[in-house]
Amino acid sequence: MADNTLITGIGEWLVDQALSDPDIIEMFNAVSMRLYAAGVPVARARVVWPTLHPLFQAETILWRRETGSEFEQFRHQDERGEEYLRSPLHFMAENNLPVLRRNLDGPNKLIDFPVLEELVEQGFTDYLTIATAFDGDDDAVDTGRAGLIVAWSSDRPGGFSDDDIAALHKIQRRFAVACKTAIQSRIAGNIVETYLGKQAGRQVLDGAIKRGDGQETQAVVWFSDLRDSTALADTMASDAYFNLLNDYYECTAGSAIKYGGEVLDFIGDAVLAIFPYTTEEDFSEAVRSATAALRESEALCLKLNDERTGNGLVPIRFGVGLNTGKVMFGNIGVAERLTFSVIGPTVNEVERIEAMTKAVECSALVTREIAATEPDQWVSTGKHRLVGLSQEIELFAPKPSDGKRPGTATQADEDAESRLLN
Repeated sequence: MADNTLITGIGEWLVDQALSDPDIIEMFNAVSMRLYAAGVPVARARVVWPTLHPLFQAETILWRRETGSEFEQFRHQDERGEEYLRSPLHFMAENNLPVLRRNLDGPNKLIDFPVLEELVEQGFTDYLTIATAFDGDDDAVDTGRAGLIVAWSSDRPGGFSDDDIAALHKIQRRFAVACKTAIQSRIAGNIVETYLGKQAGRQVLDGAIKRGDGQETQAVVWFSDLRDSTALADTMASDAYFNLLNDYYECTAGSAIKYGGEVLDFIGDAVLAIFPYTTEEDFSEAVRSATAALRESEALCLKLNDERTGNGLVPIRFGVGLNTGKVMFGNIGVAERLTFSVIGPTVNEVERIEAMTKAVECSALVTREIAATEPDQWVSTGKHRLVGLSQEIELFAPKPSDGKRPGTATQADEDAESRLLN
């Protein structure tokens, strides 16, 4: 039987947690262990809450008395999976049930979900799931609403007593209060990271919210642009063009993010990203990351184009420019509508460098400073006069390995595109 004085103490501890900035994983581990120490026979618990994230529908923590807590994320498609559809959570949501209890041994044993069969095999004797909404309306259960659901399991013979269940109800409401701020903070972080990027989002959440807030930094700047986008938009069905754009963004923005870049803007069908650095050593690492992202984008483009042309779709062609120098990284726009981006001569130059890839007929062009980091990977294309610059600048293209130029059209690509557009 749970000790009421200890249960009250756990509730007071959770109030203190709610007033701080708790780590939800550590807090769930601690509250579960405190409940066990107070005499509530919990041996396993899982908490689930919905989130706002482009990849994930929900987040969850699984706690085991012997091993502690593990954090997991469920992708959007998982909610339509067989495992979820046969789960107690889905049953509760479909039938608007805030509480579900199952005895896993004894005369009242009821095993009607696959997960309960697994728990019986592992020696558990009782299962209690409680839904707690953040708006106070626990009578309306929806796994997509703001709130949390906790499944408590016991391995004690006879399972939970009535006092144990009362204690779990009491503690869960206080745990939900402590979780609310932590979950909303996680969701806010997800949103700003999704729409602004990690570094920009972090600065905004740290208070850089006014127009003009920002800082000067050094960075390798990436600018890529889709080839023939106007003709493609005019001749393709909107959904086909939309899919082509997303494939192109996977090649370019996806590769930049994979190698540590910060994607700041999607300017029409262009991608602007930065790889910041502070020291000379950081510069070399930023260049290596940016050029690795470039090679990744070209490899993805070749693979995608094989699939696309094989399915009768227009191939993707794009150019990439890389430049390095100082940029102003911060809020620009009007007070009512801001964007967090980079500005400065380095940014203006990289757009013109990318535009030169069309004239030089190559997939990418970079400056001498970038090429010097891996000189055996680049070949000079000579000096070029960029629009707006008084002096010519030497630009370097990737050294070809097999005669193909990924990201620009091979003759086969051009022939395929011509057939599909006409």
